[in-house]
Amino acid sequence: MGSDRPDQLDRIASTTEAVESLFSLFAAEEPLDEALLRVAHTAARAIPDADAISITVLADNKARTAACTEDRVMKLDLAQYRSNRGPCLAAAHARTAVRTTLDVDQESWPEFADAARQEGVLATLSVPLIIAPTEEHGEGELVGSLNIYSRTASAFDPFDEKIMQLFTVAAGAAITNARRWQGCRETVSQLERALGSRSEIDQAKGVIRALQGCSAEEAFEVLKARSQRDNVRLHTVAAQLLDSLSGRAQPPL
Repeated sequence: MGSDRPDQLDRIASTTEAVESLFSLFAAEEPLDEALLRVAHTAARAIPDADAISITVLADNKARTAACTEDRVMKLDLAQYRSNRGPCLAAAHARTAVRTTLDVDQESWPEFADAARQEGVLATLSVPLIIAPTEEHGEGELVGSLNIYSRTASAFDPFDEKIMQLFTVAAGAAITNARRWQGCRETVSQLERALGSRSEIDQAKGVIRALQGCSAEEAFEVLKARSQRDNVRLHTVAAQLLDSLSGRAQPPL
């Protein structure tokens, strides 16, 4: 370990404070990307010489930067995505921390090295973001990687790798919580849309019954026949009928 790095106990203390600040994320109700941005800002306080943090998310064989504390280093991530190589992708795919210095690793990832040089980034540390194992994901689900960029060449050592791996364990729990909240919100939205559609269909059935003097079942068959004929959803046919009553559209039946 280089003698110019901060004392290990001081680094442990910084990481501990950062992990404790993640506890507020467990109770927060916010979209996943907002939670990831808070994780990124918290990580910046966890390790010395961290000038910028980004979080790479992998989904459907594509990588994107879901959070970044400094827009200028976004181009470093983009250079890796476009060339399909670089430390943040290597850390995610290998599920292990990847520590680089520009003077040593520039030949391995030239596209990334060029982008880093333009922004004065001289050292990086990427740590995989993995959610705790489940029955579906026995080894833990890979989210992506947490990427730390520094303009100090001597930044980061093996001890930093270890403490940031501990940090990402807590971050994984926060990400899980945000995913659950977002999933609940999406479910609620779907239910609200479904209830709204059902209400429109019931109203449209009432209109047809009043106009044609038929039963509820016969009115529903009228709506269904129109839906199948025009190849549109049932609630769309119902909405069109209701709009026609207010003069906003022509009667669909």
